[in-house]
Amino acid sequence: MTDDDELSLSDLYDAIESVGRPHLTAAELSRKTDLTTERAREELERLADLEEVARQDVTSADAVWYPTDLDAVTDRERVVLFPDRREVVVQHADQFTRAQLSQFAHLVDTNRSGGAIYEMREEDIWQAPYDSLEDLIATMRDVFGERSPHLEEWVTSQWERARKFRLYTHEDGYTVLAAESDDLMGNVARQKLDDDALRAPISDSESWVNEEKTAQVKRTLYDAGYPVRDERELDEGEDLDLELRLTLRDYQADWVQRFVEQGSGVFVGPPGSGKTVAAMGAMEAVGGETLILVPSRELASQWHDELILHTDLEESHIGEYHGGTKEIRPVTIATYRTAGMDRHRKLFDERRWGLIVYDEVHHVPADVYRRSADLQGKHRLGLTATPTRESDDEEEIFTLVGPPIGTDWSALFEAGFVQEPEVNIRLVPWGDDSEADEYVSAVGHGRRQAAADNSAKIDEIRFLLEEHPAAKALVFVEYLDQGEAISEALDVPFISGEMPHARREKLFDEFRRSERDALVVSRVGDEGIDLPDAELAIIASGLGGSRRQGAQRAGRTMRPVGDALLYVLATRGTEEEDFVRRQMRHLASKGIRVTESESEVGDVRESTLEDGDADSDTSGGSGTVD
Repeated sequence: MTDDDELSLSDLYDAIESVGRPHLTAAELSRKTDLTTERAREELERLADLEEVARQDVTSADAVWYPTDLDAVTDRERVVLFPDRREVVVQHADQFTRAQLSQFAHLVDTNRSGGAIYEMREEDIWQAPYDSLEDLIATMRDVFGERSPHLEEWVTSQWERARKFRLYTHEDGYTVLAAESDDLMGNVARQKLDDDALRAPISDSESWVNEEKTAQVKRTLYDAGYPVRDERELDEGEDLDLELRLTLRDYQADWVQRFVEQGSGVFVGPPGSGKTVAAMGAMEAVGGETLILVPSRELASQWHDELILHTDLEESHIGEYHGGTKEIRPVTIATYRTAGMDRHRKLFDERRWGLIVYDEVHHVPADVYRRSADLQGKHRLGLTATPTRESDDEEEIFTLVGPPIGTDWSALFEAGFVQEPEVNIRLVPWGDDSEADEYVSAVGHGRRQAAADNSAKIDEIRFLLEEHPAAKALVFVEYLDQGEAISEALDVPFISGEMPHARREKLFDEFRRSERDALVVSRVGDEGIDLPDAELAIIASGLGGSRRQGAQRAGRTMRPVGDALLYVLATRGTEEEDFVRRQMRHLASKGIRVTESESEVGDVRESTLEDGDADSDTSGGSGTVD
C-alpha cells in the first residue's frame, strides 16, 4: 500500500501476523506495509480514535499498538502452503475453506487449537471432482490466496496422467484399451498386464481387452499410477419403463447427468443429500432393468418403500432377494452377501441388468462383498457418504465401480439441503477409582472396553438429554453390556442385532413417528436405517477409531430440519481420546467443524466429591473432639 491509502483493520492483522506477536510499533507497521513511519503512526492513531486499536507506552521505546479485539488476531484463519512438500497448514479455517480443501487434499492431522495439516496426494488430484483443470486450479488459488507455479505444474501433470488411458467399445462390439502414446502402451500396459487381460494388440497404442478382465485392467494400471477412463458404450439391458414422481434438485440432476455421460460412478454426499433419489433418477435415465445391492434386509425394505413412493413402479415390478424372501423381478433388491454366494450367483448372472446400484458402496472392497462387483451389470452406480475405509483401500471402490461424483458437501450445507451438525468431542472423567484401576491393569481390547464402559458416561448422557429436552435422540454404543446398562439407567429401549427384526422395525417406526424420543442403538444403526429426524446423536463408544463409522453416526443428524448436534464421549486420559479423534477426522476432512470440551457433569461431580470429602473430614474431626 502507499501513503495515500487508508490502513484497514485487515491490513493491520496481516502486519501483526507477519511480525509474529499480537502487537507492533509504528516503525514495524511501516516496514510491513511500505508506509512511512509518520504515516503509519497517523493511521494507528486514526484506528485508535475508532476504538479498533489501543496504545501502550513503553519506557525507552516506541509505543506499541494492539487491536482491541485480540481474539480477532488469535482466531483468524491462516492458510500456509508448503509447495515443495505439497502440504497445507491451516489454523482456524472456516467451513468454506475446509470444504474447498477437501476437494483436492487429504486431511493428515488436527489439533485441539483449531489447526490442521493437509497433504495433496496423486490420487487426490486424480479423483478431484472438477470438470476442468482450470476449475481445480482456480479453487486452489482461492484457498491459498496466491499462485504456486511449482505446485500447479505438479497438479497439471497429475491431472494429465489420469487421462493417459481409456477403455472404449470398438465398432465391432469388443472392448479396447487405448493409450495416449505407443510408449505408454508398450512400456506400461503390456508390461503390467498378461495375455489373459490384453488378448491381442490392435495397433501400437491399442489393445483388445478380455471383457471379463476390465476390473483387473483398471486396478493394475491404477496401481501403476495411471487411472483409466471408462468410456465404453454399455448395453442398456432389458428395457425398464420408469418415471420419477418428483423433481430432482439441481445438484442431483447434475450427478445423474455426469453419471450418464461416464457410464459409471459413485455419488458421494452427506446423509440427507438425497443419494437414493438421485439413484432413482439414474434408473430413469438408463431405462434398463436394475439390480440394487444393499448390506442389510432393513435397507432392502427401505429401498422397496422408496421406489413405490417416488416412482410409478408397481409392486409386481419390484422383488427382494435375501434371507427373508427370494424374488427376481425387473427391479431386484438383494443383499451383498446373498448376491455373492455361489448357489444364488447364477440367477443374477442370467439377467441382463442395465444398471447395478451399490448402496453403501464402501463395503465392496471386503472379500465377501467384492464378488458382487463381478456381476454382469453394464452401468455401475455406487452410493456412499463415506468412501474412506480403515484398510485404506478406498481406491478399490473407484476401480471396481467408478469414479466419485458430487463430493462438495459445502454447497449442500449453504443451500440448506443438509443441516451441518455441531460436532463436539466431550472428555468424561472416570466414574470411580476402581474403574480407573481396571483400565490401568487391562491390556489391548480389554483396556478399550474399560474406557468405553466408564459409568460416568451415563450421567453425561442423562445431562445432554436434559439439556436438549425437545430433541429426538440416538445414543450409539459398541458393547452390548454398555447398551443394556444405559437402557436400564435411562429407561430407553436398546436396539441391537440380537433383537428380532420385527421388534427392531416397530421401534424404529415409533421413533420416526415421534412416538419415542430416544433410542439406544448398537452397530445396526450405522447404516441402512432411515432415521430422518434425529436432531441429537450421542456416541457413547465407537469402533476403535473407525473414520467411516464416525461419519455414518454423525450422518444420522445431517438432515435439513432444525439444529443438528453430535456429541462423542471419550474417557479423559485414555487411549479412547485418540480413537474418537480419528473417528471425527474424516468429518473434519469434509469441511465440518469438530470441537472438543470437558464434561460439565464431570466438573460438577469432582467438585461435589471434594466438598463431600471436606465435610466428612470436618465431621470426623468434630466427632473426635466431642
